[in-house]
Amino acid sequence: MAKTIMIVDDSVTMLMSLRNSLEIAGFQVLSAADGALALAQLGAGPKPDLIITDINMPNMGGIELIGKVRALTGFRFIPILALTTESQQARRDEAKALGASGWLVKPVASADLVRIIKQVLPGA
Repeated sequence: MAKTIMIVDDSVTMLMSLRNSLEIAGFQVLSAADGALALAQLGAGPKPDLIITDINMPNMGGIELIGKVRALTGFRFIPILALTTESQQARRDEAKALGASGWLVKPVASADLVRIIKQVLPGA
């Protein structure tokens, strides 16, 4: 059974690109345009096996999303990757302290992203 990945990014282009790359690699993909929409989907819909989130988004950014996801029952151990243009160590440390599993700086080649997903997601 294919693993499900939720991608959260306010860029329509980035969502389309990630969706395409991940579906070609055999993953099912859920998407949301910001952290607030992602949190609503997580409460109502199917549970993803992995979450990939941008950091800078309107309404709710990725840092806040990571903290809120980790507080949800049943989501404590789901891998969360930050995929962002930010590279500041302080932001990385903040995300890690809240429960991020990894930090990737855009742009990331599709093959590299899939390889990293397979490292953090058992059975992918």
